[in-house]
This record gives sequence, C-alpha cells and structure tokens, in this order.
Amino acid sequence: MRKKILNSVKYFVFLAFGIALLILAFKGIDLESLWTDLKNADYRWVGLALVISLLSHIGRAARWKILIEPLGFNPRLSNTFYAVMIGYFANLAAPRLGEITRCGSLYKTDKIPFDSLIGTVIVERVIDMLSLILITFIVFFAKLNFFGSFLKEHVFIMLEKKFSDMFASVWQIGFIAAVFFLLSGLVWFLLKKFAHLTLIQKFKKIMRGVMEGFKSVYKMKRFTAFILYTFFIWSMYFLLTWVMFFSIPETSHLKPIDGLFMLVVGSLGMVAPVQGGMGAFHWIVSLGLTIYGIPREKGLVYATISHESQTIFIIVLGAISLLIIMLNQKNSYLSAKNKS
Repeated sequence: MRKKILNSVKYFVFLAFGIALLILAFKGIDLESLWTDLKNADYRWVGLALVISLLSHIGRAARWKILIEPLGFNPRLSNTFYAVMIGYFANLAAPRLGEITRCGSLYKTDKIPFDSLIGTVIVERVIDMLSLILITFIVFFAKLNFFGSFLKEHVFIMLEKKFSDMFASVWQIGFIAAVFFLLSGLVWFLLKKFAHLTLIQKFKKIMRGVMEGFKSVYKMKRFTAFILYTFFIWSMYFLLTWVMFFSIPETSHLKPIDGLFMLVVGSLGMVAPVQGGMGAFHWIVSLGLTIYGIPREKGLVYATISHESQTIFIIVLGAISLLIIMLNQKNSYLSAKNKS
C-alpha cells in the first residue's frame, strides 16, 4: 500500500512538472492562431516522419537483440519490438518506467532473466548518451558561430555551472570522496554481515544479473552490426527531425545541418524528467528555432506537430504490442492446458 502511494505521488509530481513546463511554453501564445496553423500543416510529411520513426524503433529492437544474444538467449525480433514499444508506452505514464516495463515484457515472452535484461538496457542508455554527445560536438564545430551561442548558453554553461558548483573546492572533492568510500564500506559491511537475509540475497542476485547484462558488450559476437544499428537509429532520428521541417512553411527552408541541431535540442527536451518530454520538448524546441528568426509561436507549431504525432504513434503501437503479447500468452496458456 505504501509503495502504491509513493508511486502515485511520484507520478503526479512528474505530471505537475510537465504541465508547468507546458504552461511556460504556451504562455502568451494565441491558441486560436496556433490551432489554425496546426490544421493547415502538410501532414503528408508527418506521415513520412512516422514511417521513419517506425524504422528507428525496429532498429532499436534489432540492436537490443544483439545485446541479449551473449546472455544465451535468442528472442524473436517481433518480441523485442513489442517490448520496446510497450516500454515507450510506459514512459508516457512515468519517466524511466519504460526501461523496467520492456524488460518485464520480454521476460514474459522469452523467460530471459529480468536482472540481466536491466543490465543490457543500461548499456543501451550509455551508448545513446555517448552518441548524443558526439552529435552535439559535431553540430557545435560544424557551424561554431551560429550554433555555438545557443549550445554554449543552454547546454555547456549549464553543465559547467553544475559541475563547478559541485566541485567548487578541493575540500569539497575530498569530502565527497570520503563520503563515497565510507558509504561503499558501509554497504560492503552490511552485505557481509547480513548475507543470510532474503532481502540481501535478492539484492546480490539483482546486481549479479545487472553485471551479466554489462558483460554482454564484451561477449558480443556481432559488434559491427551493433555499431551499424546504432548509426542507423540516430540517422533515422535525424531524418525524422529534418523531414518534419517541411510540414509547415516557416521551417521548410531549414537545411540538413539544422535538422542535426534540432535533433540535439529536441533530445535534451526528451530526457527531462517528465512524461514523454511533455512541455520540456515544446519549450526548448521553440526556443531553439528562434535562432533562425522563427517566431516562438511558429516554433511551437513545429514542436507540437512533432511531439504529439510521435506520442499518438507510440500510444497506438504500444497498445497494439501489449494486446498482441496478451493474446499470445492467452493462446499459449490454452494450448498448454489442452495438451495436459
């Protein structure tokens, strides 16, 4: 009961934060004019963007399958795809819930240890973060004077400030290091002292599974394919962003390098701790487009079409994937029952 209450509180906190960002993004905007622009958009380009989005999801499912294979399992691509889409669907309910949900989904369909799957998902997140950092630097140096001021002000200075605040002095660094070692020693002592407890044994089992998932990187037999799929996924993200420019006149003149820049900006909005990047994506994307002289009102039209089309697409694909898995499990259960 207490866990349910805590989860409910977390959900509403994230939701409230997302709504606050939405209000901030749309503050002072003529909603009637916005609605007119949305109705007049060219949705043929949106449809093409959804096809590209589907390809990126398939690529992600195929890449995850490669990471899972060293664990001694070979799930069907369809099952990893369903799991990925259910994960995206769950992220609309609560940030980062999707990572847990997709592992649970694949455990149900292929009986792959949940703990090991968590390790592979963490590896995926690290690879994606490194990919985004690489793309950010490419954009930054491709047109340093043009993009530099925006990225410097809204990304690099922000990160620098956080790190400088955190490590303002040698004493603080020493204090943090001391606390880290003390906590590590305390955890080690507790794990050893109470090793017989069920909770401790369960924790150790989870950590062993997670480490097994990490090891899948070193055991990977199709490393080249993994890298190619990573390149494919981010290429689709870029293509999706650029294609969406043509949906409204105000952004249709933007070039491919501008699509790469907006991919970085949009990704920063999507990693915000809110359901599906709600509000954060709208705010930062409309802000990013202002460097091209595009009014914030028109930037919000682009951001709304991009975000809401993808959100609806994820809801549809996630719901269908969930239904297929439920029907397959039901059929498997009935088949097993008839045989017995």
